[in-house]
Amino acid sequence: MTQITWPGLLLLLLCANAQAQERIYRCGNVYTNTVTEAQAKNCKLVEGANVTVVQGTRPASQPAPKQASSASAGPRVASQEQKSRDSDARLILQSELKKAEARQTELLKEYNNGEPDKRGDEVRNYQRYLDRVAELKASLARNESDMAGIRREIERLPASGSTR
Repeated sequence: MTQITWPGLLLLLLCANAQAQERIYRCGNVYTNTVTEAQAKNCKLVEGANVTVVQGTRPASQPAPKQASSASAGPRVASQEQKSRDSDARLILQSELKKAEARQTELLKEYNNGEPDKRGDEVRNYQRYLDRVAELKASLARNESDMAGIRREIERLPASGSTR
């Protein structure tokens, strides 16, 4: 009786797997495993990789994407109404800017040039204090960035007829 070892069994399985794979030929965007068809169309043999082809349906012709023109972008708004909208947007942005500036003032006061007052729970735990300082610094930077963004938005609005 013949004894089969694990390495021998593994080698046998690998050889069987290698023989099971057929040669695949590529003819442009089409793949085939028929030798006569591949020779007739001058197809190239695909080596070193498994090929998976998924059959699907493709529309014969896809319509070209339409480019939006300024006339089809949407209904036009009367100039007086647009001025009113711009004015409202400016007021909203200015109020948001005032809130952000007030918040910045509060944060700067609390930050105290990088040395905020310690709270009761931070006296014994210095790491909490350091974490709060880092959080305040990040909040200051974020709020400054927000204010810069609001200022840019205000600058993008058309100039209003009246100035504050």
